Amino acid sequence: MNFHNLEATKLNGEKIPMSNYAGKTIIVVNTASKCGLTPQFEGLENLYKKYQDKGLVILGFPCNQFAGQEPGNSKEIGEFCQVNYGVTFPMFAKVNVNGDNTDPIFQYLTSEKPGFFGKGIKWNFTKFIVDKNGNAVKRFSPTTKPEKMESTILKML
Repeated sequence: MNFHNLEATKLNGEKIPMSNYAGKTIIVVNTASKCGLTPQFEGLENLYKKYQDKGLVILGFPCNQFAGQEPGNSKEIGEFCQVNYGVTFPMFAKVNVNGDNTDPIFQYLTSEKPGFFGKGIKWNFTKFIVDKNGNAVKRFSPTTKPEKMESTILKML
């Protein structure tokens, strides 16, 4: 099993196979619009704009499991990301990243790259890097700013 065997649903309801991103370096991040870390959208978008032509893609997965910080529906989430941060990277439908209903993408990522306290995700804006072959290679904490990931990304592009 690898990342490319999975699929996800975009905010508009379209199902996307992760194999569409084969050959690209991928950042997967669980997001929230009402979180103290929400300004990381800006850093993520900057990385995306800077390196998308070199093979970087960022995939955002809204999650409402942490203090109810993503209460919106898909339309509201999309509008918030666009209006407030100019997000152009793909955003997907709201998912669970912990518990019995964990999305398969996050089941895979957390089993491959457990965190300091185990497999569970501690908070919004946990970031994973997946290589061009669909292997999870690195996990970054919620408080790691996107700019701090740049050297790792450059090595993988």
